[in-house]
Amino acid sequence: MSYATRNRLAPVVLALGVCGLPAVAVADAFYANAKVTDVQPIVRVVRVATPQEVCWDEPVRRENRRHRSHVPAVLGGIIGGVVGNKFGSGRGQDAMTVAGALLGASVGRDAEYRQRAYGDTRYVSARRCEIEETVHEEERVEGYRVTYRYRGQDYVTRMPNAPGDRIRVRVRVEPVG
Repeated sequence: MSYATRNRLAPVVLALGVCGLPAVAVADAFYANAKVTDVQPIVRVVRVATPQEVCWDEPVRRENRRHRSHVPAVLGGIIGGVVGNKFGSGRGQDAMTVAGALLGASVGRDAEYRQRAYGDTRYVSARRCEIEETVHEEERVEGYRVTYRYRGQDYVTRMPNAPGDRIRVRVRVEPVG
């Protein structure tokens, strides 16, 4: 701090000390305490979205896809051949055996298709889930509107936190002229 600046601040600091106001000189400014007269929270309403998983059970059709078996047709053919062999005589017996085998194979194949069509479809429960957002409003304090009095004059400022009864203020001294 230069000699000239110190000489200009000396009367101000001395006057504040006489008035009972604490002051600390720093370059061309000093600090003092001011009385807080009012504090109002600055509130903003915000929308808050919260993701939430919602699940349910849903019936789903399931079909068993079995491999196609020739066993029913072969078994039907054998049984049909045995039954057909009991009828007729001579060459007629051979024809009845062949006809019984073909008819038995056809009946066996049809029985397998019917079983596949009616017996293999079933319903099972499948779990389905989705993400839904629930939205609600909240009030949030974003700061404080503080009114304070310094040397008989009221001032207003915004502060991030609520102050106590007094706040520290910086007083600037500037030459007039």
